[in-house]
Amino acid sequence: MSKCRINNEIRKLRFLSNEMTQQELADRTGVTRQTIVAIENGKYSPTLELAFRIAEVFKLPLEDIFTYQTDDDGKK
Repeated sequence: MSKCRINNEIRKLRFLSNEMTQQELADRTGVTRQTIVAIENGKYSPTLELAFRIAEVFKLPLEDIFTYQTDDDGKK
């Protein structure tokens, strides 16, 4: 079975949003700063609900923030 990974652009988007801090994003999405850190570092995959809340903060569709990749072929 191939491994999968959910990549994200959160760090870049925070920088482009007036250098929003991890704490500010956490406060706006209702999670802890540690959760944002873990998601950014690929150590935790957000729930669908949290992914939508993050997308709402940045006013972008999910696919502009998160991508799904498998190790075997590198494709979605």
